Amino acid sequence: MSEEHESDAQKRLSEIVGVVVEVAAEAGESGTYTGETARTLTAVAVKVGARIAVEAEVRGFTGGWQEAVALLGTGAPAPLRADSAATEGPDEPRGPAAL
Repeated sequence: MSEEHESDAQKRLSEIVGVVVEVAAEAGESGTYTGETARTLTAVAVKVGARIAVEAEVRGFTGGWQEAVALLGTGAPAPLRADSAATEGPDEPRGPAAL
């Protein structure tokens, strides 16, 4: 996951936790904070946090994939596959073009 996406995800998660704490504090001040309130707020924070994490992972994977494809398009040498290193001779093509 890139730092940009991680930072964005951390900010979003911090905002959610802040809102949950604010709602809990308001419920406590009004005398309506119960065990059910705590469970509900915890469930909200967990579900939203999980969604944020999944979205950040998908964005990170997509960004990494796009970078890899861009590198292949610039003529950068393709990585050597471990399974082909032992069978290919020095004059045989390697990498994706050889497939």
